[in-house]
Amino acid sequence: MKTSIKIAAVTDDGVTISPHFGRARYYEVLTIENGAIAKRERREKAGHHTFGKQEEHHHRHGDGPDEHGEDHNRKHALMAATIKDCDVVLARGMGHGAYEGMTQHNIKPVVTDIRLIDEAAKAFIDGTIVDHTERLH
Repeated sequence: MKTSIKIAAVTDDGVTISPHFGRARYYEVLTIENGAIAKRERREKAGHHTFGKQEEHHHRHGDGPDEHGEDHNRKHALMAATIKDCDVVLARGMGHGAYEGMTQHNIKPVVTDIRLIDEAAKAFIDGTIVDHTERLH
């Protein structure tokens, strides 16, 4: 059984989970060992701010995983590359394409209603976190 896992949370401040996966600027990466946070680090995250303003106006959500096309697959791969050593990514909102993209890169996405990173990490460790897939757009 794995005693160490890494949880990435999308954030702008290192404390709260961002309400939108694509707009968050960072990942706060927590290394969990024996059920407790042993280490944390902040990593730059690719997203709308790195792909340009045009992205925000033409990015469609909600039509299913195939509407995004090859360009969005490339962008989701870039977002996943930064946390390829992580087991889980936490967000408070994300698009269907990003959710599927993380899954395809063997990172379990969890859409949570918990605001605080440490609180959400504890809920994940305890097995009480709820994946609110109804929040996908």
